[in-house]
Amino acid sequence: MCSMPRSVAMTLSSSERVVPSPAFLRAWTVEGRRPGRLLRVSRQPLKEYKLGRKTEICLEPLQKEENLGPQDVVLRTQMRLPGQRAYAPCVDLVWDTGRGWTAGSLRQRVAHFCSLPVEKIEIAKYFPEKFEWLPISSWNQHLTKRKKKKKQDNLQGAPYYLKDGDTIGIKNLLVEDDDDFSTARDDLGKETQKQLALGKKSQEALRVQNGDLFSSTKTPGRPRAPEASLSIHVGSFR
Repeated sequence: MCSMPRSVAMTLSSSERVVPSPAFLRAWTVEGRRPGRLLRVSRQPLKEYKLGRKTEICLEPLQKEENLGPQDVVLRTQMRLPGQRAYAPCVDLVWDTGRGWTAGSLRQRVAHFCSLPVEKIEIAKYFPEKFEWLPISSWNQHLTKRKKKKKQDNLQGAPYYLKDGDTIGIKNLLVEDDDDFSTARDDLGKETQKQLALGKKSQEALRVQNGDLFSSTKTPGRPRAPEASLSIHVGSFR
């Protein structure tokens, strides 16, 4: 984390709560009303992040001291509640990607974090803007052997684009073995998006219809005059 946001945070938060040291804070950029980029490197000047003049920064207080390395990724993990389409509250997980951004490495870390056998968990990344969960364990299911050799198992790329602050759902297969990660809130969010999309289509169709109506009721313009003949003479420039 950069030193400037932490120093400012120590001053701003002193009147509300006691912050023992800057290591008890995280600094994030704000993107779409959500935490975006984690400012992690200590002693790095804020100007080196190239944040822009209107970038907003939010500060997250921590319960214990934290010093993240350049290969550490902070993920929000949520354990699926058995028999319910709901999750327990988020718990932060720090994943060391030193051995690669692979699905296998992440599954090992999550399994150890939850004290479960790696073959008894399923994990999925949450896309809040779509209200969708994408299982990570299915990384290689749609790849041929030839493509597997050419394409590295890297969760930073498509279709996961995994980064700091992402939410990972965890399902304990010892108590629940279905493949549904969604919640009732996701159903409501998708339905709301669907209704908004239908409303936009209706408005667009109405505008097109009104445009055709207006164009058909326009008064005819003045008749065009007959075209005059034009003679072109080519001279010699030698």
